[in-house]
Amino acid sequence: MSDGRLSVFKTYKLYVGGKFPRSESGRVYEVTAKTSAAGAAGKGKWLANAPLSSRKDARDAVVAARKAFGGWSGATAYNRGQILYRIAEMLEGRREQFVREVADAEGLSKPKAAAVVDAAIDRWVWYAGWTDKIGQIVGGANPVAGPFLNLSTPEPTGVVTIVAPQESSFLGLVSVLAPVIATGNTAIVIASEKSPLPALSLGEVLATSDLPGGVVNVLSGRTAEIATPLASHQDVNAIDLTGADDVLAKELEIAAADNLKRVLRPQPVDFSADPGTHRLTAFLETKTVWHPTGSLGASGSAY
Repeated sequence: MSDGRLSVFKTYKLYVGGKFPRSESGRVYEVTAKTSAAGAAGKGKWLANAPLSSRKDARDAVVAARKAFGGWSGATAYNRGQILYRIAEMLEGRREQFVREVADAEGLSKPKAAAVVDAAIDRWVWYAGWTDKIGQIVGGANPVAGPFLNLSTPEPTGVVTIVAPQESSFLGLVSVLAPVIATGNTAIVIASEKSPLPALSLGEVLATSDLPGGVVNVLSGRTAEIATPLASHQDVNAIDLTGADDVLAKELEIAAADNLKRVLRPQPVDFSADPGTHRLTAFLETKTVWHPTGSLGASGSAY
């Protein structure tokens, strides 16, 4: 017997500055499930109306990311690792929700979607463990012929725009986002245009995982419409073009050159493989500091 309740549909919102605004434009677009029976179009049942972000939303996200950068980059690596691990904990508690969303977004069976979600949770744990180790891998003392030495240490690049993978809407997203924030950068994520719902739900997890507001900002909508102003934005320091097609990637790279942004070009990636350390170092700068040793020459005199 029916209890007469109305269906309560989920309202998906952007995640900007630790809050959940609707697009300032008021626009939305339909998101449908991907099913194998839907043919080349890959469309199935209606899932939700996702926010259609505007240029103003993108600018707001940059402001939030820049404001959060000082505190996040200044936090200890150990603290960042704790927070990334907390994200994995929270995802574990909402595992079934993400299994459903990934299954619908990517047209997977539930067992395959569960494997994807489990891999994404494990990836947060992987990068949580690297936060206080990457400096030892890429930094160090450098041998110098003279009465001095120098030390090289990695530092975060700054505000990073991420064009998330279009097909791997969750594992791919986590694989490109986690290393960016693990190393102290802040991020603006442009979610998969066709399958944005797992990314928007991830924003809800991040908001309850001790991650300071603004460290990660999630936008949904037309990839080119959002990415273009971000690529040319003077307060964005780097851009990851993983989810851009060849034509868009070239346009964004040209726009990014205006303020010498660091650019990670798109390339084929198997997100289920061992991620290695490449993405951890992709958005790090090296600072070298020189120190006198006290020895003034071969005679052994010193000051």
